[in-house]
Amino acid sequence: MERKQYSREFKVEAVRLIEERGVSVAQAARDLGVHVTLLRKWARSLGKEGKDAFPGHGRRTPEQEEIDRLRREVARLKAERDILKKAAGLLREGQPMRFAFIAKHRGIWPVAWMCEALGVSRGGFHAWLGRPPSRRSRLDTEVGERVKASFLASDRTYGARRVRHDLLAEGIACGLHRVERLMRQRGLRARPRRRGLPKDAGERSVIAGNVLDRQFNAGGPNQKWVADFTYIWTAEGWLYVAAVIDLYSRRVVGWSMSDTMTAQLVADALVMALWRRGKPRAVLHHSDQGSQYTSQQFQRLLTDNGITCSMSRAGNVWDNAAMESFFSSLKAERVARAVYQSRNQARADVFDYIERFYNPTRRHSTLGYLSPVDFERNAGVA
Repeated sequence: MERKQYSREFKVEAVRLIEERGVSVAQAARDLGVHVTLLRKWARSLGKEGKDAFPGHGRRTPEQEEIDRLRREVARLKAERDILKKAAGLLREGQPMRFAFIAKHRGIWPVAWMCEALGVSRGGFHAWLGRPPSRRSRLDTEVGERVKASFLASDRTYGARRVRHDLLAEGIACGLHRVERLMRQRGLRARPRRRGLPKDAGERSVIAGNVLDRQFNAGGPNQKWVADFTYIWTAEGWLYVAAVIDLYSRRVVGWSMSDTMTAQLVADALVMALWRRGKPRAVLHHSDQGSQYTSQQFQRLLTDNGITCSMSRAGNVWDNAAMESFFSSLKAERVARAVYQSRNQARADVFDYIERFYNPTRRHSTLGYLSPVDFERNAGVA
């Protein structure tokens, strides 16, 4: 059914009929063939807006115009807020980077709004847009792709220093500040570290002295090993992970995983280390004073293999800082971003981190940004 149209004059005369001639609203509505609600609306509009009521033909009242203007102003202010939030770091950068941001987001916000928010001219932007990219810009694009590839290959864990050493290994000369800038432009940010230590309420049998005494450097392989264990939460409960690291190369030479926190857990990690390193003698083994390491079972394993026992002082995590650093990296770079539905899923992920990433690939700052495997290979260690 086609909607009826009424002229301004009709509406004005209809209202006058009930206001000046004393005809009831209901009677006037019946006489004019207009719904009573619509007639009351006309009366309110005329009483409120006077001569500006019923503008017709798309015209708006001054009040409506002001409302629209305020709406446009609010929309612009919101857009400016969002632009500045999105481009927070660009206000300290040069005009080319701001222009690049504007070009990238033209489909979201008007160019004029972005230019005003970022403090650049529209003419300058359009001139930049028609200008061929500079040699430095082309190089930044090429190097930026390699930066992103290195970051993703590290499972989004590398910071600028490790990424830079990846580039240097590929023969790409690049300064640290440039890598930092390219990572910042691409939103590549490594996950911050988180630290957490397990609690152990077991009884201590044998407490050894701190022979290592925070001397975390070793002159050769299989001279100093450090050990500890941590725990990982899964939907099935805790998974405990024990590891043994050779301080010479920071390589994880032994590890084990279990759903129980027992002496067997740490003993299995040491047995793996002994097996993988060819049962070396005269090794210094350093751990904390956890009941698993002080147990008779573990101490007998050390004695049978001619290994010297060293332990951190009670409550002093810095005495085993190298081991704490490894577990911190494991949790920050892999575990913190995962939700494990089962212990087997967590086991597979920890195995992948140690054997496919940390040992053969991950660049270590104390090794001149080589991976543990590459460091040993360069040193001629089998």
